[in-house]
Amino acid sequence: MSYQPSTLGRPSSGKRRLKDLLVQSDNRVCADCGAPDPKWASANIGVFICLKCCGVHRSLGTHISKVLSVTLDEWSDDEIDAMVEVGGNASANSIYEAYIPEGISKPGPESSHDERAKFIRSKYEVQEFLKPSLRILSSTSKKSSLQASFSRKIMDNFRVSSSSHNSEGMVEFIGLVKVKVVKGTNLAIRDMLTSDPYVILTLGHQKVQTTVVRSNLNPVWNQELMLSVPQQFGPLKLQVFDHDTFSADDIMGEAEVDMQPMITSAMAFGDAGMFGNMQIGKWLKSHDNALIEDSTVNIVDGKVKQAVSLKLQNVESGELFLELEWMPLEQ
Repeated sequence: MSYQPSTLGRPSSGKRRLKDLLVQSDNRVCADCGAPDPKWASANIGVFICLKCCGVHRSLGTHISKVLSVTLDEWSDDEIDAMVEVGGNASANSIYEAYIPEGISKPGPESSHDERAKFIRSKYEVQEFLKPSLRILSSTSKKSSLQASFSRKIMDNFRVSSSSHNSEGMVEFIGLVKVKVVKGTNLAIRDMLTSDPYVILTLGHQKVQTTVVRSNLNPVWNQELMLSVPQQFGPLKLQVFDHDTFSADDIMGEAEVDMQPMITSAMAFGDAGMFGNMQIGKWLKSHDNALIEDSTVNIVDGKVKQAVSLKLQNVESGELFLELEWMPLEQ
């Protein structure tokens, strides 16, 4: 994923991202007991917790929950990335507390240590409240995060072998992505006073193209294109060209879309139709990507969608606006 990098020597960079996450409404209370103003976090689970629940988390061992102070401890890039990937308490709890049986209730801020310990161990160590098929195997990998663990597990469950027309033979697809190329603004001039722009999208060995909009630097396409997503997917690459009749088409900029936040979030939640409208992930603007602003991943009317606004790269001007929709294979 493309995130603003941080180092221990520049805490304002990484710690700012962490604190921005902490001030979200769902992260202003402990993920496990609801106590206000949590100052601790489980870096590999991706939740913010209070001091009392922190003690129970520490007893689980770092292979299950690695506890850090939001303000006092030093955080690595990978630990901050893991927290941002998960997106906070609401996202994590919608998975870890998806199926709490009747008769079991969450502890409150005033609950005893034993009540907290019983619930927290059931939630994270035994994983009683998840679908059995989605239980996570603990890992000591420093990149072991909630979303990454679920992504690997669900990919294994739902991947399907499909024939590929390239020399590599069989390619395993995990889903489809519908890309709506909405519009471009302030595109570069490549003819006398204007351009005839069109967009090419590339994912792996697949390539799709929009129609050409004649003589327009602010074209509106509103055109939907479909791409299959291979198991080993990379970024969605896009290029804008000026159509020329009698010579080679001129490039008008390019950009890449990081697919990981949307796909990982979508596969972690499974059937989006089971959830109400909510944010489940985010791709953050940084110096090493083309985002104009942070791009959130949302469940909207039972579908996983993401609006993306991009500043075209390697060109004097131009922005492009997309809407992505994840479509699991079983749909």
